[in-house]
Amino acid sequence: MEIQNSQFSQMSEFSHSSSGKKSAWKNPSATAEIKAWLISHLAQLVKIDPEEVDVNIPFNRYGLDSSAAIGMTGDLGEWLGYQLEPTIIYNYPTIEALVEHLSEYECGVRSE
Repeated sequence: MEIQNSQFSQMSEFSHSSSGKKSAWKNPSATAEIKAWLISHLAQLVKIDPEEVDVNIPFNRYGLDSSAAIGMTGDLGEWLGYQLEPTIIYNYPTIEALVEHLSEYECGVRSE
């Protein structure tokens, strides 16, 4: 499935710590970019308008089966430039929760 990435072509660059691990976004709008990507991707998967996506409704309430959820996780990881755990959507079951988690991780708040 082709996602309209033109609006995200200006993907934020990562800075690297001395260990080489991606640790922080240089672009402060990263949180908004991740949220917009998730809204767009979910809307395409479930065939609704992006305006109909509520970021506080769990992914499973949109009818995503486990295969679609894992696929979305893989697509998100590819877009971000690193691999995500396939179960991340179950640990952070809403767009809001997932974006918050990823933003904290990307900004170096978490030491995972």
